[in-house]
Amino acid sequence: MAENQEMSELEAKVARQIEYYFGDHNLPRDKFLKEQLQLDDGWVTLETMLKFNRLKCLTTDQNVIVESLKKSKTGLLEVSEDKTKVRRIPCKPLPELNDEYKDALKHKSVYIKGFPLETTLDEIEAWLKGKGPIENIQMRRNLQKNFKGSVFLVLDNEEAAKQFIERPDTKSFKENEMIVLLREDYHAKKAEERKQFKAEAKAKAKHDKEEKQKQAEDEEMKSLDEQTGCLLKFSGNLDNVSREDFHEVFSGHGQIKWIDFTRGAKEGTILFRVSAKEALDKAKEANGGNLKIKDKDITWEVVEGDAERETLKKIIEDQQESFNKRRGSRGNSTYETSLYAAMFPVRFDVTFPSLQVVENLVEEGEEEEGTEVGVMANHITKGKRSNLMIVVMKVKHPLAQRSEHWKKRAKVATNQQKF
Repeated sequence: MAENQEMSELEAKVARQIEYYFGDHNLPRDKFLKEQLQLDDGWVTLETMLKFNRLKCLTTDQNVIVESLKKSKTGLLEVSEDKTKVRRIPCKPLPELNDEYKDALKHKSVYIKGFPLETTLDEIEAWLKGKGPIENIQMRRNLQKNFKGSVFLVLDNEEAAKQFIERPDTKSFKENEMIVLLREDYHAKKAEERKQFKAEAKAKAKHDKEEKQKQAEDEEMKSLDEQTGCLLKFSGNLDNVSREDFHEVFSGHGQIKWIDFTRGAKEGTILFRVSAKEALDKAKEANGGNLKIKDKDITWEVVEGDAERETLKKIIEDQQESFNKRRGSRGNSTYETSLYAAMFPVRFDVTFPSLQVVENLVEEGEEEEGTEVGVMANHITKGKRSNLMIVVMKVKHPLAQRSEHWKKRAKVATNQQKF
């Protein structure tokens, strides 16, 4: 179709725009245009082409389109004899989008950055005029469709792309300094930047973790300092003695914050919110100078020095572990067991790992006979709640017999409803 006729500026823009629509880069991605090609052996009416916004902004005159394509020297398109339709000439089919084509495309592409965000495609095309055989311009946009200030160019061949990045007149645009790279080099640069960013992020995360650990250690030391002098160690024959017995003995003499004691053990530790010595002296004075537990002689010792600091550290760790248990575990095939009762407040909102722990709590409670105690167990399988078990018992026996009562008289009901 090319003829040695000079094109006007408008005709050049019109020809370039229509050839872009039918070109190697746009046509494979243009669903609407590909559907039109199937209707009439590749022909598309000029009336249809004028529905394309960018072409319509250039001209609405079909004669201008016909004259523009007649004067074009690319030889890509042809006009029908009645001058009402246009198509890509059959002898120039679309290239196969195979690995060879993609590799060639990659090597003849260029990345340019530095355009003001308000720059238009017309301005970029005008700036690129005479700088090389350019096949396609892709204005890069963000998710909001706003121009990012950079473009990808596709030139005629790899050599043309290499010559383009060496041109001195591509280094600035309206006094803006431009970054001009082969597309391959740009992607390699971005990959290195991402690698560096990940390394820096990892280093920062490590630093933040160390800072957090240091802060935790500082808080721990502060906590240790605040609780110095508050530890009381006890030892002796402690069979059938519970933590509640210690609460009862020191009631009104010193508020207990934590008791480190396991039923059946020979010794344990009490952490007071006040001075351990003052609490011990007051309790002894109230009991005639000899402080016993269930009429059993107990050895009392205020913990000091290094032993005090080590014991406090252990208590702090145990408190944190208890806090984590209350938050609940979501491991596979585990039980979350929450104890509740309507008539007495004995740690009923705490989460426990097994029913055995619940049994121990029931033993140690101060509930009256006849109190109904319920145990809820949320069965967790692969992180999902599946069943709700409810264990209900009536407390009718003295503390010493409740463990056996639990085993013999507990009733278990299973509710299959999801929750």
